[in-house]
Amino acid sequence: MTLMRTLPATTSYAVGFGLSSFNAPPSHLRYRRFVIANASAEPSDKSVEIMRKFSEQYARRSGTYFCVDKSVTSVVIKGLADHKDSLGAPLCPCRHYDDKAAEATQGFWNCPCVPMRERKECHCMLFLTPDNDFAGNEQVITMEEIKESTANM
Repeated sequence: MTLMRTLPATTSYAVGFGLSSFNAPPSHLRYRRFVIANASAEPSDKSVEIMRKFSEQYARRSGTYFCVDKSVTSVVIKGLADHKDSLGAPLCPCRHYDDKAAEATQGFWNCPCVPMRERKECHCMLFLTPDNDFAGNEQVITMEEIKESTANM
């Protein structure tokens, strides 16, 4: 079920900046519409498979490896798949965002994020350089491994 709700725009961000008042925005900008969709507890198998294949391909292409502890890899792949389902983009699941939808639209933290593409720095430990102490020697993970290592989470 999809729920539509209208909320008034706020100027509460002005508090603390020493500004006593703001002019009200034009009437056509006073309300924002947003959709609250039912969140599923698990990402779809299709999205997990897409992110699994992407992760394997990117690891090979970038010369990086998965973590020696495959449960780390599994959790990150499922987090990316969940964001792909809910936001339409594989937003990094290892960071906090005030507005996930805005961050996904901006693209900076969509996997592979800018720090990974530019400097091979993966905050999630999904893609690790060979010199990283936590890097394994594999660039492959199966759906069974993902399901097994995340079954009790």
